[in-house]
Amino acid sequence: MSENDKNTVNINVSITIGDVRVQFNGSVDSVLTSVITFIAKQVPTIDLARKISLNYAATELIEIYANLIKITPEGPRVIPDLNESGLKKLSDKEMVALQLVASKIAKDIGKVPDDAMQVSEIQSSTSLNPKSASSRLSELVKAGHVVRATTKDGIGSPVAYRITTSGIHWLNSTIIKRTKPISSITPS
Repeated sequence: MSENDKNTVNINVSITIGDVRVQFNGSVDSVLTSVITFIAKQVPTIDLARKISLNYAATELIEIYANLIKITPEGPRVIPDLNESGLKKLSDKEMVALQLVASKIAKDIGKVPDDAMQVSEIQSSTSLNPKSASSRLSELVKAGHVVRATTKDGIGSPVAYRITTSGIHWLNSTIIKRTKPISSITPS
């Protein structure tokens, strides 16, 4: 849908909060702005809650990691464009975490049914040696950045792993520290 189409399509939104009922009609952009403003005024705790909430939507993750991960026909992969990202090299731990973020994005956009990955899948997707992939996963689990995923049958299934919100936050801060332009670092 182009920008022109968004502004010519009219929508109607009705909101009821307690005894208050309001209706907004108009272009997508104007109604969206009105709804957000109304809700923020009627439910100020939403604004407060947003300040302390930590949750990563697929769109946000794609924006952050588009130059490091790709969703391929073979599945999610870490395919870093190191020149564009400003990184010289990714550590094995970052590679494992990025692979799990790629898997989460792939699930969130409907490309794979589950974001949990087995060690063998992580190893083959990242080209890390099996011992290194397993060791990095153990470190990430101990730090709370990755969790062991429960399987449906729970019996005899290989262990799978899933990135946590804390893990995404850790990865963001690690990658951001390493990609900051030198000019933005002020000497002390």
